[in-house]
Amino acid sequence: MDLDRATIERLVEQITKEVLILLREEEASAQSGSECLSCNGQCTGKCPDRTQAVIDAGASRIGNPLGSTSVAVEIAHMIDHTLLKADASQEQIAQLCYEARKHGFAAVCVNPANVKLAAQLLKGSPVAVCAVVGFPLGATPPEVKSYEAQQAIEDGATEIDMVINVGALKSRDYELVERDIATVTRTCHHNRAICKVIIEAALLTDEEKVKACQLAKAAGADYVKTSTGFGPGGATVEDVALMRRVVGPEMGIKAAGGIRTFEAVKQLVKAGATRIGASAGVKILQEARAAA
Repeated sequence: MDLDRATIERLVEQITKEVLILLREEEASAQSGSECLSCNGQCTGKCPDRTQAVIDAGASRIGNPLGSTSVAVEIAHMIDHTLLKADASQEQIAQLCYEARKHGFAAVCVNPANVKLAAQLLKGSPVAVCAVVGFPLGATPPEVKSYEAQQAIEDGATEIDMVINVGALKSRDYELVERDIATVTRTCHHNRAICKVIIEAALLTDEEKVKACQLAKAAGADYVKTSTGFGPGGATVEDVALMRRVVGPEMGIKAAGGIRTFEAVKQLVKAGATRIGASAGVKILQEARAAA
């Protein structure tokens, strides 16, 4: 049977993906361990009350309700391993997923076009697939963001990081901002997905940061997140501490943008972060192991 070039390329691509999936299944099976039943093994990633005091000043290990484990394992369970560059290739997404499975990261965070591939590569592993929505500017209508979230979820995402309408917030159109967040949050929760709200803190005054967090909480979002990583600044200890004071102990906080060292992670967690978005996750874990 003669096959045209396009068909051959599709077959090669599918076989390559299947091989990558099988390789990563082997690695995932070697990393299984005790899990908290209420958090599916992601205590440090989803329980702010447990992670608020997870890292004391100078601590080299983190306490776990089920017993002590290495700080690197605990940190890994908090990291969203991230690749959001416009020129990210399929090979780079495969490498991202390989590293996420190998090190036990909480999730990979990718652009919507890469969700389907990431979901295939991570199938059967505890690593979640997170997609960004309205990214990076947030300047699209709520209904468009909701559709984007729905499509990403259908492609395999179980977490959505949406960018708020920053211009509406600065214009004090709080009704629009809350509707923006609530529309995406409803879509996520209807599909049993987590919604994280990016406020792009570097563009906001402290008063606006407080209002953005209040609106995200009122809209029922699961997390507030500091930054896209594409704005004028990234996560700061001061912003995370302020966000924690506003949302209280129950809501998740994701610190993202410019986080490249284990020391930075320790300080951000101490301030109240329960999830870390970073493209330097492997380097951070290496430093954590060295510190331990």
